[in-house]
Amino acid sequence: MALSREVYESLEAIVGPDNITEEPATLFAYAYQWMAELVPPVTDGGKFFDRPEAVVMPGSAEEVQAIVKTCNRYQVKFHVYSTGWGPWAAPPSAGQILLDLRRMDRILEIDEQNMFAVVEPYVVAGQLQAEAMKRGLNNHISGAGAGTSVLANACCFQGGGPDCIYFASPQDSILSIEWVMPTGDILRTGSLGSGLGWFCAEGPGPSTQGIIRGALGGSGGWGVVTKIAIRLVHWPGPTVMPIEGTVPAYKSPLPENLFRAAFPAFPDWQAFADAIYKIYDSEIGYIAHRQFVMWGDELQAAFLKIVTDPTKQLCDLKELLELPEIQQLTEEMRRCFQLILVGMTPRDLEYQRKVLDKILSETGGWNIAVVDEPEIQRYVLLFMIKLCFKNLNFTATGGFIDTYNSVATPDVWASGEIEAGKKLLKKYAGRIADAGDQAMGPISGQGGGGVTGWEDFVFYDPHDPDSVKAAMEISDEGDKIKAEKGRPPGGMLLGLARNTHADEVTRAQKLARSPEYQWQRKIKKILDPNGVGSGNYFWGAPQSQEGEIPEGADFPSV
Repeated sequence: MALSREVYESLEAIVGPDNITEEPATLFAYAYQWMAELVPPVTDGGKFFDRPEAVVMPGSAEEVQAIVKTCNRYQVKFHVYSTGWGPWAAPPSAGQILLDLRRMDRILEIDEQNMFAVVEPYVVAGQLQAEAMKRGLNNHISGAGAGTSVLANACCFQGGGPDCIYFASPQDSILSIEWVMPTGDILRTGSLGSGLGWFCAEGPGPSTQGIIRGALGGSGGWGVVTKIAIRLVHWPGPTVMPIEGTVPAYKSPLPENLFRAAFPAFPDWQAFADAIYKIYDSEIGYIAHRQFVMWGDELQAAFLKIVTDPTKQLCDLKELLELPEIQQLTEEMRRCFQLILVGMTPRDLEYQRKVLDKILSETGGWNIAVVDEPEIQRYVLLFMIKLCFKNLNFTATGGFIDTYNSVATPDVWASGEIEAGKKLLKKYAGRIADAGDQAMGPISGQGGGGVTGWEDFVFYDPHDPDSVKAAMEISDEGDKIKAEKGRPPGGMLLGLARNTHADEVTRAQKLARSPEYQWQRKIKKILDPNGVGSGNYFWGAPQSQEGEIPEGADFPSV
């Protein structure tokens, strides 16, 4: 249903004619999103969600506020988008407008003394990092890479990554927030709400940050966060990262007395888990992640050689895999992760290296020798600190989906979960293809440790109905297995995105959650009385998106 001229002209008056469109080709471009074929009403081999009725690009919080108030006045639903990708970046149903926040791309402040930055929604992590490093500071980068929104990672959608062990999870790094609520009112949290600047979050106990952020963020359906202050951490390195080499083998020759990359490896998963706990307790490490398994468990060693040698190409892969030294390295890397040690002083780095050596000695582990080769060392440091090669994660063609992922304490690595994931993949062999990236993920999902996680991806054919069905089935079956063990769903939360509220999988998911999730739909009804926020895929009630809430009903997480 097209917008009425009255609504369109009201929005146009706010942002100007150059910043609003209803041109069909442009609208279809926004509706084209990864995994569209897995989420109704598509699920037919198509790649398009419902296209928005218009795309509006505000340039300030004041314009956002005016747009939201206009939506309330005319009862028009809106969805919000910055650097997003996937089902959450598209309106979840027809008849909605889309707010594209790309004009709001300013770093408003970097406070060196108090170690925080104030940013708008389209500031990406690499952009902030370049400016922060000039001041001896650094910022969290999501596992999705340096091209993702700092604000969205913190407030609006998941956002964990390899550096959480030292930097903390992004939601724990939020200070003050400026939020345009679904009614169009502006809420300013923490010290900002008292007119005292951005430096302080809310006090202990329940907070509005919990309502704004929740467990996973509102995913574009819960008002508009227009500015945040985010904590920064120390950076002892150069003010500009030194880069040398040619594509794809760029490297960074950082000071050896302050920076060291390690590949801790272990004889079994129990030793792997024990070492993680010891790393938590010893408080060493700047970045810790199982990263290079993204190339595939069997291929990561060969790929590491290809990407660090500009004379190598993909066509050399078969030859490399036949080399005895590559076969040995492949076996060593099966139970390893990448650990970046950063010393604030040379003595600090020396201490961390000695602690790591002691942990490896106590657990029967070792540091894989290949990482000490200068070319490998410099490549790994650049990759892990800037996450500038994360585009390698997204070069897959066709369809791919995260299936049997896990978020739990480190002992889960030794509990048979790796084997369970492999067994599940074998069950669906032929209908989908194993991507080979067994258990890629962070060694810690929060500051100082405590929780770890991983992802397993599969490929499917988006134009083959049976392959699409298999991708949905393996996602749901993986969620069911984890729910039975009391852990949250994975699979990109597509079980919730499909609103399969009545099926066995989703009932099990809900039973595995804490009671506080039951209140989220009720809170939305209070703060969005006109129902103009899209709500995205995680708000639906069991019977109706808009119906009355049954007493005691439990609802999916935001």
